[in-house]
Amino acid sequence: MSDAQEAARKLFAGSCDFVWGATSAENLPPEKLNEVAFVGRSNAGKSSLINALTGRKSLARVSQTPGATRQINFFNLADRLMLVDLPGYGFAKRSKTEALQWQEMVFSYLSRRARLRRVALLVDARRGVMDSDREVMALLDQAAVSYGLVLTKADEVRPGERASALDKAAAEAVRHTAALAEVQLTSALAGDGIADLRTHLAALI
Repeated sequence: MSDAQEAARKLFAGSCDFVWGATSAENLPPEKLNEVAFVGRSNAGKSSLINALTGRKSLARVSQTPGATRQINFFNLADRLMLVDLPGYGFAKRSKTEALQWQEMVFSYLSRRARLRRVALLVDARRGVMDSDREVMALLDQAAVSYGLVLTKADEVRPGERASALDKAAAEAVRHTAALAEVQLTSALAGDGIADLRTHLAALI
């Protein structure tokens, strides 16, 4: 393990507490720390990934029901970095009016936060980048918010197909102005890629 990986491991093993739940763009918390936001389709594995990064089982709520996260949740990581869990988009079981309200809230957050250093856009590795993901990527491009694609649920992809999944995601990323060229492949269940993602995020402090 490199020095950077060890430092990142210690950071994410430290205190991490839920500090704020915003239900609209008007009641976001003050910006005191640099922020990393996690966004993705409903059930892409955002909460599971946050739990895996912090070595906890229930820091962020995990649900089999798409759209379970209905507010923007802020987690203070050792007073050094704010982890932000955003509501999912896509096949949530909610009315179109509610979906539009939630998306407006999320997009408002993404474009307004001065200390937002990175967005991790989570994509289910089994499905690849979908049209709804591309819509969010286009929005992030317009807002000039730096983001990286993070493939989740790698344990459910055959080993021989993982390289292809990465290549396809990387090919999509290069089409977008604010996207990082590097794509992360992770599994919250098996731990694949978690150490590397921690190191990547810790550098944003």
